[in-house]
Amino acid sequence: MSVTNKKVKVAALSIISNTVLITLKIVAGILSGSVSIISEAMHSGMDLVAAIIAFFSVRMSSVPPDRKHPYGHGKIENVSGVIEGLLIFVAAGLIIAEAVKKLLNPSEISQAMVAFFVMLFSGAANSFVSRILYKTAKEEDSMALEADALHLKTDVYTSLGVGAGMLLIKITGITLFDPIIAILVACLIIKEAWVLCRNAFGPLMDTRLSDEDEFRIKEIMDVFRDEILDYHELRTRKSGNMKYIDFHMTLKEGITIKESHCLSDRIEQELEKALSNTSISIHFEPGTIE
Repeated sequence: MSVTNKKVKVAALSIISNTVLITLKIVAGILSGSVSIISEAMHSGMDLVAAIIAFFSVRMSSVPPDRKHPYGHGKIENVSGVIEGLLIFVAAGLIIAEAVKKLLNPSEISQAMVAFFVMLFSGAANSFVSRILYKTAKEEDSMALEADALHLKTDVYTSLGVGAGMLLIKITGITLFDPIIAILVACLIIKEAWVLCRNAFGPLMDTRLSDEDEFRIKEIMDVFRDEILDYHELRTRKSGNMKYIDFHMTLKEGITIKESHCLSDRIEQELEKALSNTSISIHFEPGTIE
């Protein structure tokens, strides 16, 4: 299976699972009259929109570079991540608004155990799908799939929290647990949105690679210390799953063009082994004649 097909199929799985869970949560919310269940349905609705965005973005990001986009289309995944984060903020705002209404005008909760089992099933299903998404996101370095996985991971916690609330209401008869839990769900969602937007927006501003990646670059360049005078002006950035590295390298006096080219090839090979999906640009400078 090609990388593109694998990413698209995993994104499609997220769309299918979210569609099923939204239907179940809406039914459970209507039967129980629970604002926290309805808030979970709204959350899953945003998850579905995010899954659809991720589906199209992973398809577009895999399109090869062209004349108008010589660096490829990878940043579409980061754009989709930012959009998904903003959608989560909207979902959290709607949930809080509904919960406040419920606090001011409390109502009875019915069919609490039906709602409890729906939430339990939702948490288990999202846990399964999010693990698949995370695994594929790490393997393919996909921001869009990672964002989608983060959506579902948060949904696991919120579903279990809402389910626990339904159980408490069944045991105690205190219906105020419902809007209170809904507000706690919204707070978790806001935290999720902030992390997602921060991680997705950085590469759009050409933020450098992580400290770990740049340390690996330094380790590799140190291996070639005996063959060069120094390297400097290191710049790194990321677009989709592609890492871009460029730096200046000062050569020893007397090295030929052919020798410098062979040295450059060896350095690039080592960097590509350590950091997959890399594009490397090296600017040569002559050593100072003493």
